[in-house]
Amino acid sequence: MEPLEGIRVIECAQVQAGPVTGMLLGDLGAEVIKVEPPEGESLRGLTHFLGVPMQLKQGRHALFEHYNHNKKSIALNLNILEGRQVLWKLVEKSDIFVTNFRSNSHAKLGIDYETLSKHNRQLIYGFLSGFGEKGPASLKPAYDMTAQAMSGIALASGEEWMPPIVVSTGVGDQIASIMLVQGILAALLVREKEGTGQRVSVSQLGSLLTLQGLVLAVAQVGNKSVPRPKRLDAGNPLWNLYECKDGKWIALAVLQSDRYWADFCRIIGKPELVDDSRFSDMDKRRENRKELIEIFDQQFATRTSEEWCRILDQGDINNCKVNRIEDLAEEPQVLENEYLVDIEHPVLGKLKVPGQTITFNQTPTHLKYLAPELGEHTMEILEEICGYSSEEIAELAVKDVI
Repeated sequence: MEPLEGIRVIECAQVQAGPVTGMLLGDLGAEVIKVEPPEGESLRGLTHFLGVPMQLKQGRHALFEHYNHNKKSIALNLNILEGRQVLWKLVEKSDIFVTNFRSNSHAKLGIDYETLSKHNRQLIYGFLSGFGEKGPASLKPAYDMTAQAMSGIALASGEEWMPPIVVSTGVGDQIASIMLVQGILAALLVREKEGTGQRVSVSQLGSLLTLQGLVLAVAQVGNKSVPRPKRLDAGNPLWNLYECKDGKWIALAVLQSDRYWADFCRIIGKPELVDDSRFSDMDKRRENRKELIEIFDQQFATRTSEEWCRILDQGDINNCKVNRIEDLAEEPQVLENEYLVDIEHPVLGKLKVPGQTITFNQTPTHLKYLAPELGEHTMEILEEICGYSSEEIAELAVKDVI
């Protein structure tokens, strides 16, 4: 048994944030039914991302394959009353509804909380917006880039002289989905105790503020601005990035630099720095940081990243090599923990795909379904869940409902 086995989720969402919510719930064992328009949700038509082609052979799509595994698909026209009636019947027999459509379209499509809760008083309704439900931007269209821009995170990375940097991994969509799953799970617990459903709402903007809790706390509570990091002017040179002989980088993360200073100097082959008055304590190293960083730059350039990591590990110095995304498929720590796993795809062949990063020793999870074809499970859902006869289904097809 999986943690959410027996829980049914209806996902009426598109692109990344909403579908990631459904994916995460599916990964925990829920039955997730993705409701798509007859032409398919918009992500299926996205041909490129940052210039990289997304379309794969036989109509498969790189992003859609990931964000929509462990789901079933029903193609349903919600612009027609009969289509909305099918959805309402499905909601009657479900536990969770997830959407990231803008709220001004909810009533028109019959997916607003007021309507759906009439069909299922115990329904947990999860809504994901861009900027929150109040304020002048509440109805603005939102994507990950605009949420990052408003949240301040685009000016938190890089150095002061650089333009804003948008994290290309969809971090706003991902963290908003994680926050919505957290809220939905809490609402399920309330329902278990009190028998009542409720509406749960999160936004990309609010979730990105949560993600930046450290710098936000310093800015708002401490009334101090946290600058963008400067590698050549790092206040603690033992908390910095250094390029190695092979052109790859390592990260040092020694927060208690006084405690480790003497051992560190000996380990990297610079014992003379231990008694150098310019670097005798944390304050001195901060004062003379540019000189020390230059010394470290020269020293780390004498060996490869693998060599330095091995040397630093032997001395129990907190470090790590800086991986590219492509490197992760060969990273032992990723593979040993099954954060990437091998699957055999019927169309694409052998693939490495993200695995479950939450482990359960009593209720392990697994990949049940690959991403569905558009409307692949329409007949199954209508017959087995909604109770439609073959004649009724044929009539829905004639009316272009399915």
